Amino acid sequence: MLVIRPISLDDLDALYEMANRAGFGLTSLPKDRELLQNLIVESQVSFARIGQKPRGEHYLFVLEDLTTGKAVGTCGIVAKVGGFEPFYAYKVETTIAQSDVLKVRKEIKSLRLVTEHSGPCEIGTLFLSPDYRKDNNGRVLSLSRFLFMAEFPSRFEPVVISELRGVVTEAGLSPFWESLGRHFFDLDYPNADYLSVVNKKFIADLMPTHPIYIPLLPKEAQEVIGKCHEQSKPALNILLEEGFRFNDMVDIFDAGPIVQCRRDEIRAVKESRKAVVREIDDQVKSTEPTIVSAVKKEFRVCRGDLELQSNEGVKISSQTARALGAQVGDSIRFVALRAKSPTDMEGKGI
Repeated sequence: MLVIRPISLDDLDALYEMANRAGFGLTSLPKDRELLQNLIVESQVSFARIGQKPRGEHYLFVLEDLTTGKAVGTCGIVAKVGGFEPFYAYKVETTIAQSDVLKVRKEIKSLRLVTEHSGPCEIGTLFLSPDYRKDNNGRVLSLSRFLFMAEFPSRFEPVVISELRGVVTEAGLSPFWESLGRHFFDLDYPNADYLSVVNKKFIADLMPTHPIYIPLLPKEAQEVIGKCHEQSKPALNILLEEGFRFNDMVDIFDAGPIVQCRRDEIRAVKESRKAVVREIDDQVKSTEPTIVSAVKKEFRVCRGDLELQSNEGVKISSQTARALGAQVGDSIRFVALRAKSPTDMEGKGI
């Protein structure tokens, strides 16, 4: 049985192992034990804080295999990006150039630097150990964040974004960075990516502020703008099925796509329901695959067996109850694992 819960310092070794297996480009999961420990502490403070509006809290979750007691996946939410460290992105814009004399009309795409100081909410840090990439475990891990948002909507900005990892080789080579960023920062991609976690000030110091005309970039750079890493395509498809769409912005380092959706329009947020546990039994007639969350001592999520009852309550299986720490009389939140009419889409670039 697998369960998603808030991270603890006991998970540091497992998180460090995941960070080293994640490859390059997963910025929010740095290969630095001290930084990861700081992220865990920051997350614990965020969970302990009772806030009525987002102030930049970082929430980090882990997927635990209850059989082994080990964390085998992770995901996170930043309640509000910006503040003292702005959120940077490139906006893909199109301008029209036309000459009646030459009878030429051109659509020219460019990249304009965007600096956000106040929001939106961002989801990220999604990683699942390779042995567990099956049985919709990645989908459960991804959607768990939306059940948390549905439970505490006032803690999060009304717009939610996600930066998908761009095209980066196993050796840490980014075609986009090599063609653009390296000229201004004199750093290779892995170092620039790492430094963006430590201190973003170097971005403000060196990033070009004038628009970058895409046709002037090398072909290999143009081809990866707005495309995501091969390993990130499943995560992207899950978000697209939940209602996220490309917002014409890309990451400034690897040009990976940024998708967004209004918090309350996310499928798993909008369709989730609350009910009271009326019965716990091993004989549960589930009508569809469901993910279930409970808030008692801590927020917990699992894929669970659940049966609706006529008294507006639910019956859950003993296994589900144990994973959630739920008892008869407790409130739970649940939602179908999949949208009724999923949209199969992928990042197609610009």
